Amino acid sequence: MAVAETCPICGKPTDPEHKPFCGRGCRDRDLLKWLGEGYRVPAEPVDSDTIANPRPGLDTDDSRD
Repeated sequence: MAVAETCPICGKPTDPEHKPFCGRGCRDRDLLKWLGEGYRVPAEPVDSDTIANPRPGLDTDDSRD
């Protein structure tokens, strides 16, 4: 038995070309929400000392040494 899938933005049935969305409009609206920081991941606040003295990692430039 197939489960009817619906668009996460508007609830209409999905279009295979734009899955999981119903069409280009909802797909673009979702992308704009990501780009506009409309989706957020909960996290603990970062203190100013951590920002001023980041730990070495994949997203730091260690070539300055």
